[in-house]
Amino acid sequence: MARRIPVAERRARLARRHRLVDEARGGSAAEAAGSLVGLHGTDPASVYLAAAARMRSATIDAIAAELYEARSLVRMLAMRRTMWVFPIELAAIAQAAATHAVARNERRKLEKMLVDGGVATDAGAWLEVAEDDTLRALASRGEATGAEVSADVPQLREQFRFGMGTKWAGVQTTTTRLLLLLAAEGKIVRARPRGSWISSQYRWTPLESWLPGGFAEWELEAAQTELVRRWLYAFGPGTVEDVKWWTGWTLGATRRALAAVEAVEVDLDGAAGLVLPDDVEPVEAVEPWAALLPALDPTAMGWLDRSWYLGEHAPALFDRSGNVGPTVWWDGRIVGGWGQRPGGEVVHRLLEDVGAEAAAAIEHAADRVAAFVEGTRVTPRFRTPLERELSA
Repeated sequence: MARRIPVAERRARLARRHRLVDEARGGSAAEAAGSLVGLHGTDPASVYLAAAARMRSATIDAIAAELYEARSLVRMLAMRRTMWVFPIELAAIAQAAATHAVARNERRKLEKMLVDGGVATDAGAWLEVAEDDTLRALASRGEATGAEVSADVPQLREQFRFGMGTKWAGVQTTTTRLLLLLAAEGKIVRARPRGSWISSQYRWTPLESWLPGGFAEWELEAAQTELVRRWLYAFGPGTVEDVKWWTGWTLGATRRALAAVEAVEVDLDGAAGLVLPDDVEPVEAVEPWAALLPALDPTAMGWLDRSWYLGEHAPALFDRSGNVGPTVWWDGRIVGGWGQRPGGEVVHRLLEDVGAEAAAAIEHAADRVAAFVEGTRVTPRFRTPLERELSA
């Protein structure tokens, strides 16, 4: 008979394994990213805020140093064609398990765009020349923005139309698409941003220049198995549907990886959940804890079924595409949201009565975020109803 894992135990696992309770906090952003099987990187500021929420002590400069001096973290497209920030070892696994497939799809799309947009009749040959010229230009410069490298490579200045006949129709230069493709293929990486820690415009550099030796090589199925093993430890118990959604894989690939790790079934109050075979035993409860987590935080986005920690708060805290905004947590569940006034003041609103002790702990967590951002206003890329209201 499958062991029952109640919601309270799931929340205790979340607290420790996501480093959100004091006893589990780490000393580096790389530790935080590894514990969460990656940090969501679409919103640059979220990387810093998500890491800081899980570190004993954090500063913007210290996290930036991990990203751009020690280079213990790398930013890349991976699961679900989403931007992530991974520790280097995990980046190699994600590259094989997910990003290679993203790259193949991106190449097909770009070749079609080039032909349909009238740029080339033989898109493959055109791309081969453009790629070689781009890589040589980057190697010569060391690192460069898209605008800088396009000044060296005429092909990158070519324009094409896309999405004709749809509401997404427009005109785009080749620069962005080709650099994205080269990055997905593991040939170049995003280096330092052009501006501050909240900037989303990056310089580009050859992978070998940034990480001598590049990524370790993994076979597809071995990488998928290892990625699922790490996900189950960090996020388990979860369902087959949770794993399929998080990875973006087919159901067949998901089931193969789960079988390879010999996942064990548990009872999630009537639903079939899965854990690693050596992770079936109960875990101890944790002391109540509070946290303010940023938009697109990996904990809030970690499962397809979020009812056990989100409750009825989705309409206020998610946008229409399923992106979570900044959230307030108390003892393993989301109880509100937060934002910043135009002057940078951190403000929050509780969506349920949590009591005086919890409210005080949440105020302390808000003060911690305010001290970290030091007045810099962070505006999430995907705005949600409560965040918009609080930030007005």
